[in-house]
Amino acid sequence: MTAHEAPEYLAVGHIAVDLLPDGTPVLGGTALYSALTAARFGLRTAVLTRGNFSKHGETIEKALSHFAEEVEIILQSSQQPTVFTNVNIAGRRAQTLHSWAGRIDLTGIPAHWRSADIIHIAPVAQEIDPRQTGRLNPGFLGVTPQGWMRRWPPSHHGPVSLGPLRLPSEMLSRVDAMVVNAEEQSLARDEIEAVASRGLVAITRGPLATQIFDRGRLIEVPSIPVRAVDDAGAGDVFAGALFVLRAEHESTIAAGRMAAVAAGLRIQKHGPDAVPTRQAVEDYLTVNPPGQPRRSRSF
Repeated sequence: MTAHEAPEYLAVGHIAVDLLPDGTPVLGGTALYSALTAARFGLRTAVLTRGNFSKHGETIEKALSHFAEEVEIILQSSQQPTVFTNVNIAGRRAQTLHSWAGRIDLTGIPAHWRSADIIHIAPVAQEIDPRQTGRLNPGFLGVTPQGWMRRWPPSHHGPVSLGPLRLPSEMLSRVDAMVVNAEEQSLARDEIEAVASRGLVAITRGPLATQIFDRGRLIEVPSIPVRAVDDAGAGDVFAGALFVLRAEHESTIAAGRMAAVAAGLRIQKHGPDAVPTRQAVEDYLTVNPPGQPRRSRSF
């Protein structure tokens, strides 16, 4: 992508550092996983993020450079990156924040990028002011709001909890699609209803079928049967694939199926390198044609 080309897919959010149980740092964050998905589905892709990765060693900086070969990254300066530890306890994620990179300034988006085909607002840690999204005018606006629901101590160190989602109605009226997980669903009921009344909302549920609300219809799309090795980023890959395919005018059913396959293929291996290509998803569906999804009325 040249300096004069707008990305077809722009993700905005922190590229984070996730610490594994043994302390090993790896790159993560919704913006990274979804942008890699879009890139591997064939789109010109970029990320606007904020952080400073030099303190986490040569491995992290090399990984960032590696992914920058596929995705253009605008990195706003900070003293530190956003760093999480994630631990699964009784099937639920317990998360700790160790440092925070700060707010992303949406005025830092190049003017000709603000009308990209797809813009994905992808906060992981309260890094985006929802009111600033009014500066954007994409062809398709996708949102994964988990970062707006996360709470932590004022010191920016300590355990992370979830609180209710509160988004301005002006922003919600412009959202074409939103993806949340089952735990976030109960904290975002008003926003889900507002978006689903005119657009699309997907609720991912791990190994259970994803529920997709599409203007009064409820469609259940099953996950694919795989052995999960690392489920980090699965929902982000689902969101990235769903946004790309719906922006390309694929049907909700077809887009949901492909997004579910992309997420399933991702979790069979470790880390962002395991994000699949469009061809891998299509090949899987050729060998494993899906059955009919379940439909019902809702809202």
